[in-house]
Parts: sequence; structure tokens; C-alpha cells
Amino acid sequence: MIEVSNISKQVSTAEGTLSILDKINLSLAAGESLAIVGPSGSGKSTLLGILAGLDLPTAGSVSLNGQDITAMDEEGRAAVRAGHVGFVFQSFHLLPGLSALENVALPLELQGDKDALKTAAYYLQRVGLEHRTTHYPRQLSGGEQQRVAVARAFACRPTILFADEPTGNLDTGTGEKINDLLFDLNKEEGTTLVLVTHEYNLAARCGQRLVLAAGRQVEESAIKKQPAAKKKAVINAAVANPKVQGSKY
Repeated sequence: MIEVSNISKQVSTAEGTLSILDKINLSLAAGESLAIVGPSGSGKSTLLGILAGLDLPTAGSVSLNGQDITAMDEEGRAAVRAGHVGFVFQSFHLLPGLSALENVALPLELQGDKDALKTAAYYLQRVGLEHRTTHYPRQLSGGEQQRVAVARAFACRPTILFADEPTGNLDTGTGEKINDLLFDLNKEEGTTLVLVTHEYNLAARCGQRLVLAAGRQVEESAIKKQPAAKKKAVINAAVANPKVQGSKY
């Protein structure tokens, strides 16, 4: 589903070449979940953008569903994103002049889906907003806006969902509900889920974790079934004191 080989990213600055990512490797099968964690400035969002085809690496390759997107031009990458990829961001990116129903239906309509409104209504019901379909973003709480964004992402039936700090602007209680929703839909829809997060509890729910420090991959490991408190402590320690790549717990 996702295969990454020796991804590196450098940019030129007045002070010289800045290395953002250095030789990142990972493999994620269909339907699995991955958390990308690490301190601010470690390259998490840059890696997510490269995995999703929004940016290109300086070196290395990324394959989504067997297609090498790093060998494609922007038009080719856009076609892959349209056909396979969904996004949920920290900022909700809802159009203020459209209702919740219209925001969810818009990408479907752009794809020529004649049942766009019906599909949008179904996914709004899935996220518990069937009573808010005619409301505009300004009339919705932050949690409700993010649920609209989640509905919009899943309504296009992506094979891969990328989420960049999806609960970063929400309070703890609302954030936990959004996290539950993401994993419930991930399981029910069979969607591959890739998360960037600072939240240890959220990372612990993913089947795999990739820890970055200063752009380098310091660990990628499967998380064993452990009590939630133990998982949090293990991930916290991994970020603070990263182990060698490939270590197991």
C-alpha cells in the first residue's frame, strides 16, 4: 500500500543546505495504521506531505498502491490523490459559504458523482451530524467542524487517509471523540491511516509508529497490546530517548 525507500529532503538557504529528512524508510500494508511522532521541527509534516504526493523528496521514492508517485509530474500525482487519498488537517478547511452537507458533497460533485448529496448525508450521519446538515461552519463548534472534515474525507472513499494533527485545535474531550471516529471509520472502511501527532495516547492506538528526530528515522516498531497507561509511557520514553531503528517492545 505505502512503500518508502530512502526518502531525503534538502532545501537551500542563505546559510547553506538544510537537511529536513534523511533516508527515511517504511512499509505500511493496506488497512493498517501508522503514527508519525517526534518533536516540533523534526520533519513530521514534511514527510506526510511527501507521502501524500503534495511535495517531492530530493532523493528516494514513494509508492502508493504500487504506483511510484515520485516519478510522476504534478498532474499524475494529483490524479493519484483524487483517486486514492483523503486528508484531515488541524485546520478544518471548510468553505464558509457552504453548509455542512455542501462542504462534504463538493469533492464528490467535482468527481462527477450524481449521488453526491446522498453520500454526503450518509457520512454526516456516520459522524453524528445528521441534525446539522444545513448549518454553516460559523454555526458549528470546533468539534463539529472537524467531524464535517472527517465526513468529507471518508465520503470520497479513499484507500489512504492522511491526518496532520487532526485534534490539535480541539479540547481534550472533543479530541478523543474525533480520534475514536477516525479509528472506527478506519476499521469499518478498511482505510489505511497515517497520522502526524504529538498525542502519545493517539500514537499508541496505531499499529506502527515512526519516530523522527532532526529529520532522521530513529525508530519504527510495532506496538504490542499493552494497557493504555503503559503504551503512553513507552512512547513518551521513545520520543525522549529514541532507540535504534527497528527495535521492538
